[in-house]
Amino acid sequence: MKPVWIYLENGTFLEASSFGAETTLVGEIVFNTSMSGYQEIMSDPSYAGQFVTFTAPEIGNVGVNDEDMESKAAHAKGMIVRQYQDRYSNFRAEDSLANFLKKHNVMGISDIDTRYLTKMLRSEGAMMMVASTEIDDKEELKKVLETSPRIEEVNYIKEVSTKEAYVHKNGTYDAIGFKYNEAPEVQAKIVAIDFGVKRNILNELTQAGLEVEVVPNTFDADELITRVKNKEIDGVFLSNGPGDPLVLKEEQAQIKKLIAAKVPMFGICLGHQLLSISHGYDTYKLKFGHHGGNHPVKNIKSGMVEITAQNHNYNVPENITEIAEVTHTNLFDSTIEGLRYNDAPIFSVQHHPESSPGPKESRYIFGEFLSLLKQA
Repeated sequence: MKPVWIYLENGTFLEASSFGAETTLVGEIVFNTSMSGYQEIMSDPSYAGQFVTFTAPEIGNVGVNDEDMESKAAHAKGMIVRQYQDRYSNFRAEDSLANFLKKHNVMGISDIDTRYLTKMLRSEGAMMMVASTEIDDKEELKKVLETSPRIEEVNYIKEVSTKEAYVHKNGTYDAIGFKYNEAPEVQAKIVAIDFGVKRNILNELTQAGLEVEVVPNTFDADELITRVKNKEIDGVFLSNGPGDPLVLKEEQAQIKKLIAAKVPMFGICLGHQLLSISHGYDTYKLKFGHHGGNHPVKNIKSGMVEITAQNHNYNVPENITEIAEVTHTNLFDSTIEGLRYNDAPIFSVQHHPESSPGPKESRYIFGEFLSLLKQA
């Protein structure tokens, strides 16, 4: 392995080993507490612009395969691990993680104290960093970092959203993961706005009985409203995605039109945040965000605690209860995890009910979307 040098905006300078792309990249560093699913995490478009520090001590031992991709590419800037295992052992593996990262120009950083990094991020918050296999001078790396745009200044949605509309037809995988389950009979039709949607979200929507047409982030709200009125579609889904939702002014303007027309909608993660902003309640940035597959969320209606997958740095404000009912709360920090709006057929969740990777305790939410569409 070649050496790789890291400079964080708090002045921390580190040397580690490189097992991915050999380059120089700038991004935001966060930590993820999931113990499995590194390929799904790296191919999740919501991680665009970020370096992911894994708290799992060993990464790479199960290799990679095409079936576990959440999108067509790996979108994160890089992954940081304590120990990388190049020799993989899994009957589904098709290649090594290192080759996968090189193919997608993603950096792999190992032989570093990830416990130290995680504790630093927990205390000081997510921050910008630069990693390089080409530059070993601290001051030069500092200059690169200071002259590069921050993650909240970049609209990554333009990079990760589909460029052409398409219909998603696959349902969820069978229990072993060999093949797709047969999709049930279509009971409603929706348009899914792709801000960086994960494949398994689309799978769950289809498995719930929905025909899913996926369209780019440059959607026309007036066209969708007309299609709803003509009963060509029954509602709209707003997907997850990367970056700061406050910079997405064009998308907010279109969502406001959908809200005014009382179009039935369901949002996950970034979609949840955009619904809040479009109702007039701006999001705020969490200190280090929620990233992992083990976050307890309380379902207010049932009283049940669901273990959920999370991936977000931003959150909706508490005063949104002026116009919406809180349906779910995070038991780690009491932040809002779900909303149902008072005067419109609209609801949303901050966590990921498709949970790839993670537990499946919240997947019932996709069925609730179908119920909402039938009632609207």
